[in-house]
Amino acid sequence: MLIKKKIRLRKEYRVRFWLFIVITLVLIYFIPERNRLFLRNFFGTRCINYQQIYSKKLNDFVVDYLQSAKLNGIEVCKTEDDIRKRVKKGELVRIRNNRFFVVDNLNHSYPYLTADGKKLLKEIGRRFRKKTGKEGFKGTRFIITSMTRTSKMIKALGRVNNNVSENSPHLFGNAFDISYANFSIIKYKVTDCDKWYLKEALAEVIWQLRQEKKCWATYERQQGCFHVVAR
Repeated sequence: MLIKKKIRLRKEYRVRFWLFIVITLVLIYFIPERNRLFLRNFFGTRCINYQQIYSKKLNDFVVDYLQSAKLNGIEVCKTEDDIRKRVKKGELVRIRNNRFFVVDNLNHSYPYLTADGKKLLKEIGRRFRKKTGKEGFKGTRFIITSMTRTSKMIKALGRVNNNVSENSPHLFGNAFDISYANFSIIKYKVTDCDKWYLKEALAEVIWQLRQEKKCWATYERQQGCFHVVAR
């Protein structure tokens, strides 16, 4: 009796297993093409190559646009209290996580931008989401690593980082940094090819907006980010 029971259980497990396989295949066949692409990419390791390297085209120098950035931005904030005052006046708006991007833990800046800065950031997010979604990276978001800084914060950073300028565009509320080294990706295994594609896809989106005279942008290799300033 015990042997017959074991045989019966094995048959039941086999039936359940093949039933699961059949249902999965049917679902994959009938779901929309974009979702099938997402599933293939979620488990796949294919490599998407870029013919052009857009990151190297982001080569604006601060000295070339600093005065314009000052005119379009806010008055420099000395302390966090000044930031709060700009927020109350409506000169700065809070930037929060959404379906387009993630705000990192900002230890050296505050999560606020001017209205123009926020508008540009959302447009980058919208275009990036649309572009990467077509390649199976549905739901992928980029990460913002820096936004508005105070002059006090800039001085403190200057003591430990020689690349920090006293005339940093981050002082005017219309500049932000987006990481190209890390992304929020919905995938079983993220490959080096995935990271390369997402980096260049983001760079292409920013470059297009730069061509449309909507921003200035710099490829910051040492910092691992794209520095972007709203025009």
